[in-house]
Amino acid sequence: MISIEEAIATIFQHACALSARSRPLLDALGCRLAEDVAADADQPPFDKALVDGYAIRVEESDAGRRRFRIGETILAGQVPTHDLQSGEAAVIMTGAPTPGRTNAVVMHEQTTTEGPEVWIDLDPVKPEHNLLRQGRICKAGDLLLSRGEILTPPRLALLASVGRPSVQVIPRVEAAILSTGDELVEPDQTPGPGQIRNSNTIMLEALARSAGASTKPFPIVPDDPAPLRRAFVEGLESDVMLITGGVSAGQRDLVPSILSELDVERKFHKIRLKPGKPLWFGVGPRRGDRPGTLVFGLPGNPISGLVGFLLFVKPAMRILEGHAAQPTELLKARLGRDFQQKGDRVAYHPARWAREPGLGVIEPLRSAGSADLWSIAPADGFAAFPAGDRLFREGEIALPTGHWPGNGGRCPPYADFELNEPRKRKPRRIA
Repeated sequence: MISIEEAIATIFQHACALSARSRPLLDALGCRLAEDVAADADQPPFDKALVDGYAIRVEESDAGRRRFRIGETILAGQVPTHDLQSGEAAVIMTGAPTPGRTNAVVMHEQTTTEGPEVWIDLDPVKPEHNLLRQGRICKAGDLLLSRGEILTPPRLALLASVGRPSVQVIPRVEAAILSTGDELVEPDQTPGPGQIRNSNTIMLEALARSAGASTKPFPIVPDDPAPLRRAFVEGLESDVMLITGGVSAGQRDLVPSILSELDVERKFHKIRLKPGKPLWFGVGPRRGDRPGTLVFGLPGNPISGLVGFLLFVKPAMRILEGHAAQPTELLKARLGRDFQQKGDRVAYHPARWAREPGLGVIEPLRSAGSADLWSIAPADGFAAFPAGDRLFREGEIALPTGHWPGNGGRCPPYADFELNEPRKRKPRRIA
């Protein structure tokens, strides 16, 4: 049995960024760019009008000319046939190229048309008014996006504007999710004697999707070697395989032995952690030019699986996506109620978070254990209490570092709370 820190270090040692792949722009949303992208041409590629109106020469307006002869009409997508002549104003539409010698565009609302002539009502007309010059946004060859940037909708639009319908990215992590156990039935079924509904698959799939991964959920796999083997062979085609159940030490806990038969190399089994002690981690054989699948055998109780995902799976996924290995950030907060810790393992306990002026407050919630989904539903994260028997008092300083998505932003990202020294001032209770 190893420590949490040793487990994380082992996982980081065996996780590496996925190889770059070419993806269509919409499939690349949220992915990390794997190449530098430069402008293929000046943007805009010509001097263009920013409004519907009239292209003129400012010098003539400054000289007192207010009436101009209406010349050609230039629609968006067309090009001018000649440069502006003396006393001429060209009718022009938004986005259309301006005629040569143009140095301002006056919008229709600031003009008056009288037959073949137009009066300019704007006075004065400033040079470059409503005019965007060629190359003003960028020049051909300018670096637009750098390797490593996350592709957002505006960045995808930028790529499209420079002729890139596809792009090299670190692909989205694919996570296979398998729940095992003869006692499980699907959520839409009524459990029989000794059975329970499968909540782990939906929880892990939601967590993986919230972390940016694509997911491949499997039907419930019974505790039988043949179907377990078939499911694992298919799951090992994914970048990450999450298995719940079957990793303890019971007669029907078959997962570790079957993974070994499939050449999945075990890296550790069991962590000094509560809940989540039986967690199993291994690495599958290489998949051609892709690294071996990271395999996490998570305990069957849902809170154990949640803790395991937040502590170990999500950081590994971030590395696969091209991020640097990053330990969980610690943020100070105050304990909002007493908590009695017992046992020889670090205990992760469901907790709520409240932001206040200065330090925030965390409040451990009442829980019946690692199968108690009711206690975790209102929680924002976990309070991590050090091993040993001790009463932690309200007001002690804590270090929150994580939560799961979708809780309204009450807690800092991905918090687990580690207690520090006592604090004398009594905190306000969370409502």
